Amino acid sequence: MGNLLNALKDKSGKKAGAGFYVDFEKAEPTPEEQPVYDQARAVLEKSTGVLDELSGYRGAGEAIRVAISHPKDEAEQAKAWDAVCPLVTKLKSFYDYSSEVEKMVPLILQELCQEDPAGTLERKQALARQCAEILSFVLKFDDLKMNTPAIQNDFSYYRRTLSRLKMQDPASDDSAVVNNEEANRMSLFYAYPTPMLRCVSDATTKFVSENKAIPIENTTNCLAMMSTICRIMTEQPSYYERFTEKDTIQFCQRVMVASVILYDHVHLVGAFKKGSQIDMKTTIKVLKMHQQDGPEGESFTNGLMNALRYTTKHLNDEDTPKQIKALLA
Repeated sequence: MGNLLNALKDKSGKKAGAGFYVDFEKAEPTPEEQPVYDQARAVLEKSTGVLDELSGYRGAGEAIRVAISHPKDEAEQAKAWDAVCPLVTKLKSFYDYSSEVEKMVPLILQELCQEDPAGTLERKQALARQCAEILSFVLKFDDLKMNTPAIQNDFSYYRRTLSRLKMQDPASDDSAVVNNEEANRMSLFYAYPTPMLRCVSDATTKFVSENKAIPIENTTNCLAMMSTICRIMTEQPSYYERFTEKDTIQFCQRVMVASVILYDHVHLVGAFKKGSQIDMKTTIKVLKMHQQDGPEGESFTNGLMNALRYTTKHLNDEDTPKQIKALLA
């Protein structure tokens, strides 16, 4: 990674040489990185369990349907309530975890952005890897959430029933698995199509606004470099053939897209304008380059394309080049 600056100054990536490589698979922390690395590891260790729980979420749709169809049948009401309460407990655990991720983001950005990001990314590869792992998790979580409509249905039913129970017995709110105040906060979280991305985006924007001593360019440069690094490493065989894990290409593609989205939210004019530090035309092409055969591969690529279409801030600006808009149409 010794020629990182040269590679990133040339958005085509043609200046990237043999020394240009970020080890997203095995980078280990230096003593300088260790304190923040340990904090991030404690948070990231929970991410696989969260994704497993979310991917296995089945909902209480049938019990809710029967209860709604028989509003005077107390047994069916109780059955639906008993079915939905454990699910709401699970949804609260996801919500609580989003707060942990949100708190971790500024700590990592502080380490990666307080000095020149090119030098920092070279020196602190383990933290760069953890930053990438957070971004990858965020897109995985939101993709699963968007494809699980039962979450919104279950939570809406829970809130309606909780309100009814509270009218009958004001003390019932105290014994609920999630009280009314918590439910209101969770409702705002789950109402957003990509709630985890919004948390990380808000945390990044807040980091920039609160840390006046760190030039905003350091943060946007860091995000642009993360995206470019991932693009070059998945675009050129001399890099992606060095990967030892089969999922690393998709991991890099998720990080590439998430970095674009955050850059677009933080940078004044965004990622799509002429002169952007991110080569969006090539980024979009690289997304399609590794599309695997079959519905699963197509779904993965379409999911990332949709993230660029619907969660960026500046794509639909009037001065976004028509060619970029056409590639994402």
